[in-house]
Amino acid sequence: MAKRGGFPGGMPGNMTNLMKQAQRMQKQMEEKQKELEEKNFTATAGGNAVSVTVNGKREVLEVKLSEEVVDPDDIEMLQDLIVAATNEALRQVDEASSANMSSLTGGLGGMGGGFPF
Repeated sequence: MAKRGGFPGGMPGNMTNLMKQAQRMQKQMEEKQKELEEKNFTATAGGNAVSVTVNGKREVLEVKLSEEVVDPDDIEMLQDLIVAATNEALRQVDEASSANMSSLTGGLGGMGGGFPF
């Protein structure tokens, strides 16, 4: 008599294939994440007066300022430009990350993966 709740003789073929696909997808996701972490994203603000570069790990690597934007009487504008450029560069990282995920899960249909449960 078979035990309740199990599959006699191991996993059925469909489950085995599903597990193999999940493992392949996980490996691809790890590779894509590593690629993303190695990329740099640069954004500007104030007509290129401020440039910020971040990497895929969301770390700020570089901030460049043009001389004309450095006004000791208007520090707030410079701060705003740095924030704007940084946020745009981070948005680019998020967009690239989403694109990577979509390329891997494109056929699964969003959250829930298109599964009936």
